[in-house]
Amino acid sequence: MRASSIDGQVRGILEWIGEDPDREGLQKTPDRVARALGYLTKGYGEDPRAVIGDAMFTESYSEMIIVKDIDFFSLCEHHMLPFFGRVHVAYIPGAKIVGISKVARMVDCYARRLQVQERMTEQIASTLSDVLQAVGVGVVVEAEHLCMRMRGVEKPNSVVVTSALVGAFQLKETRQEFMNLIATKMR
Repeated sequence: MRASSIDGQVRGILEWIGEDPDREGLQKTPDRVARALGYLTKGYGEDPRAVIGDAMFTESYSEMIIVKDIDFFSLCEHHMLPFFGRVHVAYIPGAKIVGISKVARMVDCYARRLQVQERMTEQIASTLSDVLQAVGVGVVVEAEHLCMRMRGVEKPNSVVVTSALVGAFQLKETRQEFMNLIATKMR
């Protein structure tokens, strides 16, 4: 969809809420909203598997690798309001490791779509497990949802935590090691 094709719809929303879309401060709002939505949903045009691409390397490392505190921003599919937080991703490699920046890029591919946190958590874990043929994958997502903060129940201090554990991460010891490591702060 072209950005200009939603201009009329955004103007209609502005009128519906009682605003004048021709007011100086709102004249460019339809275009701004279109561009913002294009950016916030650019994950639909990206293939998370392709993002990883050929950034996989043969390595004999067989211990847990964690990329934690990956900031993300997404839009909930129920209200199209932002939710945001941090993703912690861990895996135990089979024969391949992945470039660490690719893990963060894959998170963005899924976050830049209309989402529910639970599905996004599963998608990240499933993709990394499939692509790497990892011994195990663990993903924990911690997020604040503006639909909880500013509408409905209005609970500003609530945080939603989801996890997806695949393979070796379903074992109690591995899961516990992962949880302990993401709880420690580097600084």
